Amino acid sequence: MTATLPLATKSALVTGASRGIGAAIARRLASQGAAVAITYRTDCQAAHRLVEELRQVGCRTAAFHADISDHAQIHHLIDEVAAEFGAVDLLASNAGVEHFGALNTLTPEEFDHVFHTNVAGQLFLTQAAITAMPPNGRIVLTSSVSARVASYHHALYASSKAAVNALVLSLAPELAELGIAINAVAPGPTNTDMGREHAQSYIHPAMRDVPPAVLIASMNALGRSAQPQEIAAAVTFLLSQDARHITGTTLDVSGGWM
Repeated sequence: MTATLPLATKSALVTGASRGIGAAIARRLASQGAAVAITYRTDCQAAHRLVEELRQVGCRTAAFHADISDHAQIHHLIDEVAAEFGAVDLLASNAGVEHFGALNTLTPEEFDHVFHTNVAGQLFLTQAAITAMPPNGRIVLTSSVSARVASYHHALYASSKAAVNALVLSLAPELAELGIAINAVAPGPTNTDMGREHAQSYIHPAMRDVPPAVLIASMNALGRSAQPQEIAAAVTFLLSQDARHITGTTLDVSGGWM
């Protein structure tokens, strides 16, 4: 007898999925049997390559263009996904922006951009998604270990991710009334294009002669950055029924970032 995959009856929406952690989440959910809707903002070609890859392994999937910092686009996205897949059983909210900047260089425009995407975007995506989400739905937002550790020139990004942690905690009892669980993952440095691009930015100027990988390893109990597949595994766990008694929690997936 062939075993039924654990997410075979579920439809999942993964935002920011054209590459990196988002693409890894989409692949992981597909491997567990879910139908997977993915979103992209700029890299249409990468998103459609991922769609073709997932279809090759039998996944029902489609790509949708969406900017989650745009309130109107969020609601249009949920309408499109619900029309295509019938429901949004699972939401992995991965789209977001990174930011580094010294205090004396920060502008109101930068603040608005970071918070509008990382906080308001995830809040209003959740608000829209629950209109298409049946009971037993599950939501995972993306936070960061930066919300609880000091990183150089990281004030805007870190505070936006701390706000995500507060959202998850505050929304959990309200969504529980609908039979929906909400949690977050907080990755540390991760071996993605974005992670490699920004690795040097985490480091105090006095330590810039030390290779970023070496310094990051010294600040991490496991001695290395995460692989995107490891973040995806944590997200998939929180989206599964194995995590049915977990809500309002931010799961640190940083290898013991200190």
